[in-house]
Amino acid sequence: MERKRVIIDCDPGIDDSLALMLALSTDELEVAGITIVCGNGPAELGFSNARKVLRQMGRLDVPVFKGAEQPLKREYVSALDTHGRDALGESFLPEVLGAGPTENAVDFLERELSKGRCSVIALGPLTNLALLADRAPGAFGQIEELVSMGGNFRSHGNCSPVAEYNYWEDPDAAALVYDMAARMGKKIHMVGLDVTRQIVLTPNLLEYMKRLDPETGEFVQAITKFYFDFHWEWEHIIGCVINDPLAVAYFADRSLCSGQEAYVAIETGGISIGQSVVDSMGFYRKEPNAMVLTRTDPLRFFRMFFGRILRLGEDRLDLLDTLVR
Repeated sequence: MERKRVIIDCDPGIDDSLALMLALSTDELEVAGITIVCGNGPAELGFSNARKVLRQMGRLDVPVFKGAEQPLKREYVSALDTHGRDALGESFLPEVLGAGPTENAVDFLERELSKGRCSVIALGPLTNLALLADRAPGAFGQIEELVSMGGNFRSHGNCSPVAEYNYWEDPDAAALVYDMAARMGKKIHMVGLDVTRQIVLTPNLLEYMKRLDPETGEFVQAITKFYFDFHWEWEHIIGCVINDPLAVAYFADRSLCSGQEAYVAIETGGISIGQSVVDSMGFYRKEPNAMVLTRTDPLRFFRMFFGRILRLGEDRLDLLDTLVR
């Protein structure tokens, strides 16, 4: 089996942390490094949280690089109200000792992508990738595949009526990245709210995880409790939407999601700031620069998610058929 080399650009973050757990447990992927961008929390918190996940997974060999601490133009607005004061569900897990790599995330991206045959899964705002595209378009052009958890098409936004948080947080970066993809003839795989809203970790699923693997289940419970409470208070969901793991699962298995190719532009100002405008009808007469995902299979996702992070075979996961709806 040929493993896909990938850099994960993220802002951990509760669901980013779950996505990292999935990526590190997926044999089809070789995680070359993790780059951190400000988003759910400041970059320093994201850097710390990524290393906490690596310690939990026994993978402190994977390097983590801190990147952008501010959006390109607008003022930084964190999502600590959603992810907790430590951006990891107020689990306040002990820090990982040691400084870690000092190379800047964008420098690492340029160096690693210039070697070729490497993809990027972007789970947060696209600031690091925009900085890369502006400074080293050749390295940006070397990205084999770019999967971005962000945006929305038919689904409403999650931080405004029309915008998803990652693109709203740094719309100028998202606009630059999508524009660069269009100019280079590339297609971004947009794993947006249309599909991620269907991936809900419920109390029953979490309890099942704890029964199957108490150590992993308790870690997931510790970092998601705040998220459960937030979703109940604001969306009256019993459970929590875990957006980012679907982007990793889709990268590993493209049959998990489907959609349509379209030209996508990101609004950078006004009442619709951060909106991903999907030209599904071809009004702009422009070549598609995105694969916009609109359909997924939650049961198949959870079978992958549980099977990989718990290292269990399909025969141990039959109860998922009744727990996932």
